[in-house]
Amino acid sequence: MIVNMKKLFSNCLTGKRLIMSIVSMILLVGVVSVSAYELTKTSVTLVINGEETILKTHAKTVDELMLENDILVGDHDFIEPALDTRLIKDVNVVWIPAKLVYLTNNGEKLPVWTTSDTIQELVAELNIEVGEHDKIEPTLESALVEDMKITYESAFAVTLRSDGKEKEVWTTSTTVADFLEAEDIVLGELDRVEPSQVEIVKANTDINIIRVQKVTDVVEEAINFATVTRNDDSLTRGTEREVQSGQTGKIAKHYEVIIENGEEVSRELVKTETVLESKDRIVAVGTKQVAPKVTQEVSRGGTAGDWLTFSSTAYTASCDGCSGVTATGINLKANPGSNVVAVDPNVIPLGSIIEIKHNGRILGQYKAADTGGAISGRKIDIFMAERSDALRWGRKNVQVRIVK
Repeated sequence: MIVNMKKLFSNCLTGKRLIMSIVSMILLVGVVSVSAYELTKTSVTLVINGEETILKTHAKTVDELMLENDILVGDHDFIEPALDTRLIKDVNVVWIPAKLVYLTNNGEKLPVWTTSDTIQELVAELNIEVGEHDKIEPTLESALVEDMKITYESAFAVTLRSDGKEKEVWTTSTTVADFLEAEDIVLGELDRVEPSQVEIVKANTDINIIRVQKVTDVVEEAINFATVTRNDDSLTRGTEREVQSGQTGKIAKHYEVIIENGEEVSRELVKTETVLESKDRIVAVGTKQVAPKVTQEVSRGGTAGDWLTFSSTAYTASCDGCSGVTATGINLKANPGSNVVAVDPNVIPLGSIIEIKHNGRILGQYKAADTGGAISGRKIDIFMAERSDALRWGRKNVQVRIVK
């Protein structure tokens, strides 16, 4: 029995060794398999946004590599080599995810996918040349971030005329008002701009600043005095005496004057005031009757009413120093058709009606209603309405007779 027990124990030990050998064999095969699997992996370098990671993979293509690493490559992302490229040992795979930004280009808003790092790289990518006077916000050096809003306005030239100067100005303004603000141009209360401030500014637009001033101009003017005649029976008829000297008056006219860019464009009279009152000149005209010498003069040729020879000239109501009013008070300017002569009252009494004949033709009847310093003796001065007629008359010998 003891022998049987020994034999059984020996058999058990032999079975355990067998099991241990089998397990060891399985483990060895597993280790060898794992080692072989790892040894068959391809070594690649994955670069994401500039950061490098060395990977070992059984992926056959770049696409499989990205999916193996839970990376979904978008349509706008940068990937190099392409997704369908087969992987080889020690290859570098570069992936840059795209960002969505919003670019407003001269008023047109556009969504843009980009892998650029800065705004400067983005405008280069879009073939936008940013000139010296163009406006872009944020600045070109700004880093791009998701959903960033970028505004770009290209500049253009306009002509500015202001304060007597003309210059070319580059601007991105949309209206005249925006342009004035950008150029720090301040309009006064009366100033204006052409075109108006609401107008859209375009290339080659002419912008004119009109500086407007409103001033008051006071102009003084002289007021001529009038000559007033008064009958005086203490004076011999045909004589005059100045009773009161005339005095020239003065008025001030107030004008509202509009000046644009230094030049007067309008003038409006707003007020007139008297600075100095004018004073009439008063002349006393004699009405006293005297015994005329005409009786003796006329009687020399026979009875009263005979024709006598006189030297004649002509005058008008507007001659230098003339008041236009005769010695007997007739206003010749108001009555240009009057038949009036100036006489020497000692020869022909004032108020007489005379008849004048020249070269045998009777010119008409005239009233002796005026006198003159140069009219003495047998001389008469015939009133004519037109100066040209008086000049043509000159000096002529005429026949004169008293009608009544």
